[in-house]
Amino acid sequence: MKITQVRARVFEWKGHTVAPTDHFCSNAMDELWDKGDSMGTFRFHGWTVVEIETDNGIVGIGNVALAPRIAKAIIDQYLAPLVIGQDPFDYEYLWQRMYRSTHAWGRKGIGMAAISGVDIAIWDIMGKAVNKPVFKLLGGRTKEKIPCYASKLYRTDLKSMQEEAQSYLDQGFKAMKMRFGYGPKDGPSGMRENLNSVAAVREVIGDDIDLMLECYMGWNLDYAKRMLPRLERFQPRWLEEPVIADDIDGYAALNQLTSIPISGGEHEFTSYGFRQLLEKRAVSVIQYDTNRVGGITAAHKINALAESFSVPVIPHAGQMHNYHLTMSTLASPMSEFFPVHDVEIGNELFYYLFEGDPEPINGFIDLDDNTPGLGLKLNEQYLNQFNIIE
Repeated sequence: MKITQVRARVFEWKGHTVAPTDHFCSNAMDELWDKGDSMGTFRFHGWTVVEIETDNGIVGIGNVALAPRIAKAIIDQYLAPLVIGQDPFDYEYLWQRMYRSTHAWGRKGIGMAAISGVDIAIWDIMGKAVNKPVFKLLGGRTKEKIPCYASKLYRTDLKSMQEEAQSYLDQGFKAMKMRFGYGPKDGPSGMRENLNSVAAVREVIGDDIDLMLECYMGWNLDYAKRMLPRLERFQPRWLEEPVIADDIDGYAALNQLTSIPISGGEHEFTSYGFRQLLEKRAVSVIQYDTNRVGGITAAHKINALAESFSVPVIPHAGQMHNYHLTMSTLASPMSEFFPVHDVEIGNELFYYLFEGDPEPINGFIDLDDNTPGLGLKLNEQYLNQFNIIE
């Protein structure tokens, strides 16, 4: 079996994607005091779909969320020629070929995200070729079902946040994540607002539900040091991305400061990047996203590395490429799940573009033992809502 064709298409959502002013999250742009929607640069208005075909007619599907037009150009110009004519089962060789040939500029960021999309499609091919789901190729079923947490709760008025939290309880979730709305530029009053929002959610869910707190790189080291002792009484399961991803020493300092575990890795790449995080004890929870980190080939290695450090892996964003890895390793105790309210934030685009993702039932997701590959296909129902760039 040989790869004969690689096609990358960009699907850009036609709808309005600007968040309402009462729906916000602290983020890495906040310290610049940008006017307007500071979160806008982090939303996905489009998605790259990678389709790889073999000479026996198998088509594997991968995807890239970051900078989709640039990812398409990288795949078309640099990566496709490296894998066409090759055996997809030589996946390690193909990964190393893509990684090493683009090393001067592709080690992190969009270059690695493009490699991820190709790699995910190759694994989809392998699963379809042997008529097995991808998780069966990675280690098989390590849990009956995957526990997942509801990941939304952007900062709005407190009553709305409480109603949303209650809705997740009603759906059977035993864990959920909320976002902070304020950071260093907002001073002590912003700190108070942050604490009030956590208290409001805890009031609804009680102490027997795991609550995760998301900063999205919107704080700095000094601010986080001041906030962490104030947050301890709420017993969060983790505090996510308190500082920018490059400040590994900052993560390490915070991870040793209090009893609150520090999580990160959504914006880190390859096993080399995670080795640094683990060796420095910079995170207590790893949160790579398979369609960024280097694909399934890289993520599988990171799972083994994290297991050796006894650090759990809970991938960013749910989605099938992450669920298969979570199912196949004891290093991953649970998954993230984005409730689809609308298409304004960006991660929801995945669920409009693809079909096949399982819906959580009472806070658990299951994967089918009999569906080959990743189990995804394009969702014909919504394709007319996208502009497609061939």
